[in-house]
Amino acid sequence: MTVEPQRAKELLADERAQVEEAMVALEREGPGEGDTRREPGDEGSEDLYQDEFDAGRLADLRQRLAAVERAEERLAGGTYGLSILSSKPIPDQRLEAFPTAELTVEESERG
Repeated sequence: MTVEPQRAKELLADERAQVEEAMVALEREGPGEGDTRREPGDEGSEDLYQDEFDAGRLADLRQRLAAVERAEERLAGGTYGLSILSSKPIPDQRLEAFPTAELTVEESERG
């Protein structure tokens, strides 16, 4: 691992805080649609769009939180900063920008 463990902890704690804050904000807003069923294109259906958008955003945030948890497990196990496919080191610059990175850039681009 090239990133120091303390720095990795900080990066992951920051990522977790951002995700959790965003999730709380979305959940606090709650659905705007209410009980009245509207279809897209109906007058006043903007809340339906927003509810669907928020549901997608919440799903993305849950995926990000799961990625943080996996990265924390790798950190505890001593494999943080190494590709989960090849065990090659993930460059520090990538981990600074994307602390939950599981693959090198090359491996990510290969899909």
